[in-house]
Amino acid sequence: MTASVSNTPANAWPALVLNADYRPLSYYPLSIWPWQDVVKAVFLERVDVVAQYDHVVRSPSFQMQLPSVICLREFIKQDRSPAFTRFNVFLRDGFSCVYCGSGDDLTFDHLIPRSRGGTTCWNNIVTACSPCNLKKANRLPDDIGMHPNRKPECPSNYQLQDQGRRFPPNHLHETWMDYLYWDVELTN
Repeated sequence: MTASVSNTPANAWPALVLNADYRPLSYYPLSIWPWQDVVKAVFLERVDVVAQYDHVVRSPSFQMQLPSVICLREFIKQDRSPAFTRFNVFLRDGFSCVYCGSGDDLTFDHLIPRSRGGTTCWNNIVTACSPCNLKKANRLPDDIGMHPNRKPECPSNYQLQDQGRRFPPNHLHETWMDYLYWDVELTN
């Protein structure tokens, strides 16, 4: 399949990005780059092409088969603490309420409510569904007998990536599969 550069949509033909050790930079969200960024990185010699699509882009003076998997030439350390975000808290807690296990209508819950001096940090925030969050309100877990099924703590990047492997994206290109290690029972 061929296309001119101007006819290829930005979100088409993404490439899986691997670190220099041939592991994905991220599982959740999956580390993919749009084809334009990939072409630029190839020309700047920042990546090596590992696999390609059967798709070619052309300009008046150039043509290139689009990479489907690329590997960074320089290793990027993943040793910093993950950002404290709503998404990362939900990911840490498996996208389910720590009180009842529901995955619907998820919110943040402060174990020690802000009205009682609680802070918004990894050790005081858990994922809760709206009904459980409303039921707990501004009370302490011991006051109402609602205890989280896991202790909230700051996860490592490794723990978040491992947790992310439980949630494979809807689309995985066949050339990516040798580099992705999903929990088998969840993808079948």
